[in-house]
Amino acid sequence: MQGHVTVDAKEETCVLVGVINSDINEDIANEYIDELEFLAETAGAITVKKFLQKIPYPNPRTYVGTGKLDEIKDYIQSNDVELVIFDDELSPSQLRNIERELQCKILDRNILILDIFASRARTSHAKTQVELAQLQYMLPRLTRMWTHLERQKGGIGLRGPGESQIETDRRIIQTRIALMKERLKEIDKQMAVQRSNRGQLVRVALVGYTNVGKSTLMNLLSKSDVFAENKLFATLDTTVRKVVVDNLPFLLTDTVGFIRKLPPQLVESFKSTLDEVREADLLVHVLDISHPNFEDHYNVVNETLVELDNKDKPTILVFNKIDAYHPTENSEEEEEDLFTLEELKKTWMAKMGHTKCVFISATNKENIEELKQIIYEEVKEIFKVRYPYNNFLY
Repeated sequence: MQGHVTVDAKEETCVLVGVINSDINEDIANEYIDELEFLAETAGAITVKKFLQKIPYPNPRTYVGTGKLDEIKDYIQSNDVELVIFDDELSPSQLRNIERELQCKILDRNILILDIFASRARTSHAKTQVELAQLQYMLPRLTRMWTHLERQKGGIGLRGPGESQIETDRRIIQTRIALMKERLKEIDKQMAVQRSNRGQLVRVALVGYTNVGKSTLMNLLSKSDVFAENKLFATLDTTVRKVVVDNLPFLLTDTVGFIRKLPPQLVESFKSTLDEVREADLLVHVLDISHPNFEDHYNVVNETLVELDNKDKPTILVFNKIDAYHPTENSEEEEEDLFTLEELKKTWMAKMGHTKCVFISATNKENIEELKQIIYEEVKEIFKVRYPYNNFLY
């Protein structure tokens, strides 16, 4: 039984499906489905159509109504679409019903994110975390994955083999999950020892929504070569580098990016990675100011930090990608519409979060010295509290 359930390596055409309801208005639903398109692109799929339906709540049988499902079916058959991706987690019965109706590959947002994580995992630690999350997702959905046995269950006296095969696979997966958990416990212990061996240096963690430029900033501050790419979840493995600013050393950590609707299996599996955030002394919260919904991203990250008991830690807010920020719509070509640094510092964004903030462009290396100075001052204050009798810095 394979641990990974992934989208094929070749590019596939897909359609995306979401809903509009009392909790999600049309603007938010469009943003969600645009993000789903980016996820699909990251996984190697080409989106050819998006379907949104306004309903009070998702249909418990088929997520969308039967009429909308028929519309989707007509479209995918007429256009030879190979894949349909839904913007929420689907229950095992929903997956089964939809697959039966549409007769093509069906994925939900969770398995798509898990697939991307599987393709991005490089170290044995990340691979183990992803496999555990995938197995936990797969376990309640085994009946859907054994549709080729339906002929065995169709007649009297022929139900046993299929059912026993599913039970056998269930036991195999449960055993594998237990093994993965034990392996992660050992890795967690090793990482805890590594963290304790780093001495008493102040720890600074880069946090933020996925694809906001944390890895690019990490490379800039630490003069290292962390993988950075304009795709979601380019970084899975936590990277720690020693950084020195004005003779003051500290540890800088680049962490996995957050995203809305992050599969709970991943949150649990990546616990040790998130421990780097828990144990940080200072957080550098990076935002993509050029994204039209960066405020929502800010809230998603803060909600995750609350879950990690990290909300009250000293935080520096970094607005990245100011070179791509256009305050008015349809002004991409208008150079005069760009804000200067001084103008940005006078906007409402400068007071966002009631914490220290700085506006930068990591790609263009703009205003990085001010960011370094702010980090230096914050680290120095933490150092003073930790070593009140050490006058090395003051």
